[in-house]
Amino acid sequence: MPILRRLFEFYLDASIHVAFAILAMVHVTSITLNISVDTHLSWFLFFGSIVCYNFVKYGVEAEKYILVTDLHQRHIQWVSFVAFVFALYHGYFLSLPVYITIAGLVALTGLYAIPVLPNARSLRSLGGLKIFVVAVVWAGSSVILPVIAAGESISWDVRVETIQRFLLVLILLVPFEIRDLAYDSPELRTLPQRFGIFRTKIMGASAIVPFFLMNLVKDSIGRTELIANAIICLVLGVLIWSTKRKQPRFFASFSVESVPILWWMLLLLSKGI
Repeated sequence: MPILRRLFEFYLDASIHVAFAILAMVHVTSITLNISVDTHLSWFLFFGSIVCYNFVKYGVEAEKYILVTDLHQRHIQWVSFVAFVFALYHGYFLSLPVYITIAGLVALTGLYAIPVLPNARSLRSLGGLKIFVVAVVWAGSSVILPVIAAGESISWDVRVETIQRFLLVLILLVPFEIRDLAYDSPELRTLPQRFGIFRTKIMGASAIVPFFLMNLVKDSIGRTELIANAIICLVLGVLIWSTKRKQPRFFASFSVESVPILWWMLLLLSKGI
């Protein structure tokens, strides 16, 4: 099935799968914090994620961040353009507080990809900072934005959920950090470069413990939700210890990025939806 394989590869390369992962995290927030999901915000984040991820992955290599010569990347650019139009449409319906928060996250994403000054480096190139910037943006997008859009206050549970989400993204990034060892510049000083693969896996696995235990300090959490989170922790542990420098092609880009989608599905099942 060469055609299906090419479509699947394009689905991953065009950042559609990671956009679904972010969409899933938004709905996880809706369930765990018992808030309503703003439909326009959900789709804004979905389409906006496609644009941002493709810009970070491919735009920085293009001339003036726009002109691309590779046919495959040109197709991805068209997907990004269509996604941008849909993001603008859904963004029109968002409130001012949401706009302000989005502006901060977009600015952080921009600094991550583009040097501010001609001879300066982007945040992406600063040693050890890359994964923390990504984790902050994901946590802000999938927890803080839905809470603000729902008109809710930043309560204790919201703070705990935000820290949990930050930890989750850090854990999910470990397989990517190890996979990219062959391509990352030594200047990046990524975790595997600084501590080695084994210690990086230890750190990733260790982060699963506080990620789960933080459920116990929430003001409100159900037993079925706790079970769903425990299953996700087991899945994370298996993925971390299965991570190798030479990975199956779709291990990180599909299997690891599917964890938020699995989490959402488990929570839906736990709620009997």
